[in-house]
Parts: sequence; C-alpha cells; structure tokens
Amino acid sequence: MLLWGVWWKHSTVLAVLGWYFIILGLQILFEVVTLRKLQNVVWVLVPYIYLPYRFWQLYEGSTLLGSEPELLWVRYLLIFELVLWIVNYAIDVSQLPRLFRWEVDSTSLTANS
Repeated sequence: MLLWGVWWKHSTVLAVLGWYFIILGLQILFEVVTLRKLQNVVWVLVPYIYLPYRFWQLYEGSTLLGSEPELLWVRYLLIFELVLWIVNYAIDVSQLPRLFRWEVDSTSLTANS
C-alpha cells in the first residue's frame, strides 16, 4: 500500500487498500468487543457479516486497477487475498458444528443410508 499508493502515487491502489484495511480493522475491533461483552463463541459469527463484503471489495478492487502493467502485482495480491478469504470462510463454516456443539442424530444417519 505504501509502496504503490504513496511512494509511486497510484491513488487507486491507495483507495482500494486503504478501505480494505479500514474494514479489516473494524472487523477485528468488532470481534474483540463482541468477545469481551458476550464471553462466548458468538464472536465467531462476526466474520460472516464482514467476509461477503470483503469478497466484493477485493473483486471490485482488482477490476478498478485495470490492466496497468505496473499494478499487476497489486492485482495478483488482491486475487490471492480473495482466494485466501474464501478458503478462510469455508473453514469457518465447517467449524460451526464443533464450536456450537451441534449433535448429529445417529439414528437419522442410519435410516437415510
């Protein structure tokens, strides 16, 4: 962000990454406040509010950068982060049953087989 946005004066990079870090900071702050206030696993649901917006934000950021050759590494960074957050989201969803101790009814599993 500092290299491309400030040093090389690409205002688009500064805008895209600046808002990305602001929203990320808000998410972390909201997670900390929720964890301290509620003191249970409900704080794990906070990313479900922010991650869909982050997906859109990273995708739009990569399209805003266009195909300028000097910003190619920034586009690759945004695409990498988009893939990383999608994997993170899938892992979070897969952990919900364990975190909330949802039990599986074994009789319904054998009846469906």
